[in-house]
Amino acid sequence: MSDGLSKLYHELLSGSYDCVDRIVLNAYFGMGHSPGGFRVWWRALTGSDDTLDNAHLMRLAGRFSRRVRGYAKAHDIPVIDCVAGERKHDVADDYLVKTTVTEGLFLVLVGRAQAPVWHVEANYHLERKTPYVNHYSFHFLDRDWGHVTIKISGHPPFPAQVILNGHEYVACQARKAGIGFIKNGNCFTAISNTSSFAEIAETLSEQRTVGRLLQVCERWIYRSCLCFALDFEEQQRSGFRYHFSNYQMEYSRNLIFVAGGRMEQVFQALIDRSRAPLDLTMIKTILGDKGRPKYRPRNMRAAEWEVAVERPTYDLTVFKLHCGKLTLKIYSKGERVLRIEAVAQNIREFHCGRLLHNFPEIVRRLRGMLERFMEALSCIDQCFIGDEMLERLPLPSRVGKSMVGGIDLNKPRLRHVTEAIIALSASPDGFTASALADQVRALGNQSLSAYGPRQAAYDLKKLRGKQIVRRIGSTRRYEPLPSGLRAITALLVLRNKAIKPLLAAAQEIAPNNRGQNPRAIDRYYLDLQRAMQGVFYELGIAA
Repeated sequence: MSDGLSKLYHELLSGSYDCVDRIVLNAYFGMGHSPGGFRVWWRALTGSDDTLDNAHLMRLAGRFSRRVRGYAKAHDIPVIDCVAGERKHDVADDYLVKTTVTEGLFLVLVGRAQAPVWHVEANYHLERKTPYVNHYSFHFLDRDWGHVTIKISGHPPFPAQVILNGHEYVACQARKAGIGFIKNGNCFTAISNTSSFAEIAETLSEQRTVGRLLQVCERWIYRSCLCFALDFEEQQRSGFRYHFSNYQMEYSRNLIFVAGGRMEQVFQALIDRSRAPLDLTMIKTILGDKGRPKYRPRNMRAAEWEVAVERPTYDLTVFKLHCGKLTLKIYSKGERVLRIEAVAQNIREFHCGRLLHNFPEIVRRLRGMLERFMEALSCIDQCFIGDEMLERLPLPSRVGKSMVGGIDLNKPRLRHVTEAIIALSASPDGFTASALADQVRALGNQSLSAYGPRQAAYDLKKLRGKQIVRRIGSTRRYEPLPSGLRAITALLVLRNKAIKPLLAAAQEIAPNNRGQNPRAIDRYYLDLQRAMQGVFYELGIAA
């Protein structure tokens, strides 16, 4: 692994793997989403514009519903009408545990959501609207991708979404390769051959994955979904073909620890040290059973591969950062797995194109975003500063042809700047001078006139001169260097967590009512204060 966090804890790991997780593709009929194109398609379907009215469009939607329910009744496939807010994928997972289907359609869920539909007005004028209409979620078992969901609107032009899971794909391929594993929900908690398993998971990042995705989409969307709206002859006559684009994606790195208790200690310590520097406002914990198994299972039986749990067995702590439509998360999965995840709620945020053939580029960007996050966490978790940098910080430096001043962390402004850089260090695509100014004002409760983008740009220039921050390419975005991030974190920790408490030892320690169960750090501080009183006395230092 190329990230600092994996290197930091490699002695505690039994293995790790990267995997593309949730994949959501949009399926759309391009011609049907413009008024002229829809009219041309309707003419090819029906042979005339005379039938282009709201009554015929509603009949087409009604026929879709009747055919779905009739087919499901004939083949004993449940059709469940879901209420608003119900998690349809959980309903499908619960039913999947009970079903004996090995391949094909096993469940249809119906719910209401917004979708584009056409409203015909006078003189055949088409007006685009987005009302709430019935959507049909078809749940399939696929031989290569496991559980596949296709959600399609019952109204023309029948937009759809294809929802897949990379962990399901890897599980199917690992079974074919004869690799043993234990799967707990959406997580592999034990793997017999980690290196071979990681190679299978890595295939989801290849260019060939585009073809595999296209195959699974076309395998089900025409013959098992669209056929209820348009039979095969109508599809061919009207030229109805879907195009596919990337909409949402998740990419995760999974660290498998040797001992679950050790993982819990490492993760909680990481949260304690990183929460304040990263300016996190909330961390969610779902309480479960504290008692973790002390020993690993000796064998991996096939019956144990698919395990469904209704509530968390162990504590689940979610450490989450948001940046627009991009999210970074780190949380525990199952007994011994620590998952670090990069999520793109909308691929538009990457500005690299959303068509299906861009899938490997999107995966590459998600991986880079995840590794930057893990590198920042490792720098904050284990920080240090060399003697030469400590001596060099107050001295002037050169950036290009201009001289800039040094960095004095005794000044509140520069302290707020360094704290802001640490808080922004995990940003997926760096940060701008304006973002830095906003963060500094929030930390110091300042107005825009007191600290704005111009002051932030000058401070960034000083930090660039000390090799703490660098510009990303030729853009106006910046990111901290790993060595610089470790250094400024160490300086702030020393000032706030070591120097201030030690200086407090120069004062008389007044007895107070301490907690009945003080933390280890509190005891260390008390011992240091008592010991340093004698040192300060000999040196003649007074408060």
